[in-house]
Amino acid sequence: MIQFISKLFNSLIALFIVSSPVATMTPTPFIAQTATPMPSPVETTTPTPTITPNATPVVTPTIIATKVPVITNNTPPNTGFSKQNVNTEFGTFTVNIVVADISSTTVIVDSASDSDCNNNCPVFSLGEYVTRNGGWAGINGSYFCPKDYPNCSGKENTFDLLVMNKNKKYLNSDNNVYSTNPLVVFGSGYVRFISQGSGWGRDTSPNGVLMNYPLLVSGGNITFSGDGDPKKGSRGFRSFVATKGSKVYIGVTQNVTVAENAYVLKALGMENAMNLDSGGSTALWHGGYKIGPGRNIPNAIVFK
Repeated sequence: MIQFISKLFNSLIALFIVSSPVATMTPTPFIAQTATPMPSPVETTTPTPTITPNATPVVTPTIIATKVPVITNNTPPNTGFSKQNVNTEFGTFTVNIVVADISSTTVIVDSASDSDCNNNCPVFSLGEYVTRNGGWAGINGSYFCPKDYPNCSGKENTFDLLVMNKNKKYLNSDNNVYSTNPLVVFGSGYVRFISQGSGWGRDTSPNGVLMNYPLLVSGGNITFSGDGDPKKGSRGFRSFVATKGSKVYIGVTQNVTVAENAYVLKALGMENAMNLDSGGSTALWHGGYKIGPGRNIPNAIVFK
């Protein structure tokens, strides 16, 4: 009897253990619940670093532009060098400008060559032109074909525009004696702007003659407002030579088109002004480089 009861008790215990849901079902929900939230932090943090850097470059230029101070000074300097902002109807532009009195300053045109050159022509830096002439200021001269331009192969450092240098030597006079391009004539006590080179002979009495284009201001009036040339229409550093009364000015206006520079010079009260070469050749000297030095150039205007 006792053995029968003991077997029955053991059978009941075994049946209870096998049929119990606690041992088999309890781990399942806990494993599933702990695995599900694991990817969440990775998915939410991934976009953060990609959004931040993309926003920065868009905002930065606006902040820089709005922080540029606007200082209006439409009066050119009476002596020496000045860097000033000039207000025009197209905005405010920075001008680096040197002034000289025509009555006490000799203005010359110097060239690296004393005769016409068809290829691999000699060039100097602006600083060399100034120092070799005992000058105190100078600026880059006419357009030319730089050695580093691929399309200038075979005509490196050449220029086609009329120049009479300090040695009274005319360069390119055969090509340009009837040219329609403007030129500036530097004489003793005078500076004369001529709208077309065909109106100038081969006079050797001046100290220098330099042709370039376009004429920006004549008789106090703007003479250039654009011609569709993308190079003239792009903004950059623009060199010029100008006069007002008994003063002659050389300078560089920053970040303007050629047409905008005409308005800058009119706002300064210039009576006459002519555009000079720009881009990588841009250079202005007054006791050292104020702009530049730029590339070496075949000719330059020098104050002495």
